Amino acid sequence: MLHLNRCMMIKRFTMVALASLLVFTAAAQAQQSNVKASLFEGVVVAGYADAGAYINCTGPAVKYTFAPGRSLMLGLLPTLKFKEDKVEEGKPKNAFVTPTLGVGLTLLFGHLAVQLPAFYTAKTSMSNGKWRPGIGLGYRF
Repeated sequence: MLHLNRCMMIKRFTMVALASLLVFTAAAQAQQSNVKASLFEGVVVAGYADAGAYINCTGPAVKYTFAPGRSLMLGLLPTLKFKEDKVEEGKPKNAFVTPTLGVGLTLLFGHLAVQLPAFYTAKTSMSNGKWRPGIGLGYRF
């Protein structure tokens, strides 16, 4: 049952990401669009993923500008994740802060950034490795 809920969540995340791409592509057809590679955009985002918080900045990405001051980026997201590891007493724990690399969409409206990231959680002896979707809000400097 838990596996079915996670599959549904991943499917919904994928559908939202694809729908947002289609909407912004259709809106940009009337205007001149611009696609280019970007190394760093100066965007800092805080959000929620995998029952914990995260802070990241946008890294290397493909940037699609569909209007002045508005763009959509698909790229890598260097991240610090904050999550309390819940284990039995006396068992080893993961650190509260862990660095990780995510991938995802970042939508920029002027200085406002909305992000749909996905982070990979590695396989352990107790669980399989999985992609965990998230959502975040940030600021573009």
